[in-house]
Amino acid sequence: MSEPKDFVASMDSNARKSPVRVAFVTRRTSPQVRAHDDDYVMTFPEALFRGVVAVEVLSLVLVVLALAWNAPLEELADPMRTPNPAKAPWYFLGLQELLHYFPPVVAGVLIPTLVVLALIVIPYFRINVQDEGLWVRNRAGRLRTVIAVTVLFAVFLAVFDVYVVLVPTLLIAGLMVYSASQPAAPGRFHRWLASKTLSFWIMSWFLFQAAVLTLIGTFFRGPGWSFVMPWSGEI
Repeated sequence: MSEPKDFVASMDSNARKSPVRVAFVTRRTSPQVRAHDDDYVMTFPEALFRGVVAVEVLSLVLVVLALAWNAPLEELADPMRTPNPAKAPWYFLGLQELLHYFPPVVAGVLIPTLVVLALIVIPYFRINVQDEGLWVRNRAGRLRTVIAVTVLFAVFLAVFDVYVVLVPTLLIAGLMVYSASQPAAPGRFHRWLASKTLSFWIMSWFLFQAAVLTLIGTFFRGPGWSFVMPWSGEI
């Protein structure tokens, strides 16, 4: 049998320092545990549970869509007749749209490689680990950096006439500059933007840009990859 523990009744609020005591919490003491925050936190079950719920909801939505609408499939492929335009699947239409502006090596090899490398490397950088807004610290310096990067990127896109990327980039940059401003009476939307981190802005630009490129390739590209209107019947 194990030796009995010596439990002593006393007044204490530090459960780690005195683990074998029975503490009577009064109005003058606090039942808090004084400890330093760990570098790592458990993601189970909170994060895993949210992921499972998101996957289940997405699966139900896809099943409902599949039951309500048929897939937009065409006739069997004919090797003697190439459709014009020959469009890639929707998840590759963004890259196919970039091929219209950049050389194949840049749009088909360099850009996808950089995106994959960024997705691998970015998690190893300690960026905004405090989950604080982008403009909380060094507002002026960060604003100058954002403006400089935006101007250089905009000039590069304008040289290649890539306006489908330039316009969304300027819109996101405009929202970033607006969130960095300090109006006398900021509204709810401004406070919400000002609280967002750098990762939020990068991911928003990436998703917005991917959606724009995919929509243009799907609805606005006709024979010879020319720009046409969706209602013209040439898509």
